[in-house]
Amino acid sequence: MASDTSKRSSYFLITPMALIFAVFLVIPLLTIVVVSFWDYDEYRILPDFIFENYNYLLGSSVTWSIYLNTLKYAALTWVFTLLIGFTVAYFLAFHVRSLTWQIVLFMVCTIPFWTSNIIRMISWIPFLGRNGLLNSALINLGIVDQPLEFLLFSDFAVVLADVHLYALFMVVPIFNSMMRIDRSLIEAARDAGASGFETLKSVIVPMSKPGIAIGSIFVITVVMGDFITVRLMSGGQSASVGLQISNEIGLLQYPAAAASAVVLLITVLLIVTALLRLVDIRKEL
Repeated sequence: MASDTSKRSSYFLITPMALIFAVFLVIPLLTIVVVSFWDYDEYRILPDFIFENYNYLLGSSVTWSIYLNTLKYAALTWVFTLLIGFTVAYFLAFHVRSLTWQIVLFMVCTIPFWTSNIIRMISWIPFLGRNGLLNSALINLGIVDQPLEFLLFSDFAVVLADVHLYALFMVVPIFNSMMRIDRSLIEAARDAGASGFETLKSVIVPMSKPGIAIGSIFVITVVMGDFITVRLMSGGQSASVGLQISNEIGLLQYPAAAASAVVLLITVLLIVTALLRLVDIRKEL
């Protein structure tokens, strides 16, 4: 009798969260999946059950090139945010001894994120432009004879903006992992004769893997669905899956956009699943 009462109270406690989960996640996802099988024309969305949206999407060489381009952006952004995030987190965790200074420097890292993503992104345009600050400085110093064209409205600009926007997503979880490392393990490695690099490779990096995995999931999932950065920083010369979905919505092609969203979701889930199989992030949760 007591166990039945305990089960009922447990169900009662999880019901509000389950309802929120269903209303704000499950139902919208199911709606997108259902709409992806509908038909449409220039003026209407026609409830149906067809595979034409997926056949056109997966059978187009343009789609595959867009996905490869998106994966390229995600991979490059991941590499650079990982290098920056690990370096910053390592410095804060092991070289800044004072807790007060750790907090101060960590807050300094977060200050740029107090403004809008678009504002931070647009701020690169006058810096990287043909007549921008960087090109003017390079010409005045005699390093180049003419402005560098690849700095703006290019893949370089897209990756640079993504790294700037999402580097903190990598810093925070890695820093959290590093702060949990028992300092006696590092001291033991040093007493055993391990060099700084060997300590980093054998102790710090392995014990930071959960934070690296969490940061990787944050960065990759956000970049895979991003479209504003690609649209603004490439000058309309590059494409991504998120931008493709945005264009389809702008053309009122909602079933096609829903199909693209489903394929993108499956792709991201496969990447996240692979990361979760490589690293047990439950240590961080």
